[in-house]
Amino acid sequence: MDRADRKAALAEYRERKPEPGVYALRCTASEEVWVGRAPNLPAIRNRIFFTLRLGSTPQRSLQEAWNTHGAAAFAFDVLEAVDAEKIGLGWERELKKRHADWVERLGATAI
Repeated sequence: MDRADRKAALAEYRERKPEPGVYALRCTASEEVWVGRAPNLPAIRNRIFFTLRLGSTPQRSLQEAWNTHGAAAFAFDVLEAVDAEKIGLGWERELKKRHADWVERLGATAI
């Protein structure tokens, strides 16, 4: 990759807008579900799987399921993406409401 391509890729990366939303982690072996919310869905997926591999996630039941069943038993699903620009300044509050709704609907553990 030459200097101009690298510069263009970096500019494109910086201009990306975060995609806030609600996600679920599902363990197919135990049928457990954990629901969380994040200001940037693609970044949270990487962070969660990284911390699980290291054994350092703060959610104890999630880490125990990961240790028991392994990475192959887990799926990351985006339940709902929130358009922060449409909602405006209250997008964090709206995200919190939607998170609580999904936890209740799925009978999941909140992350």
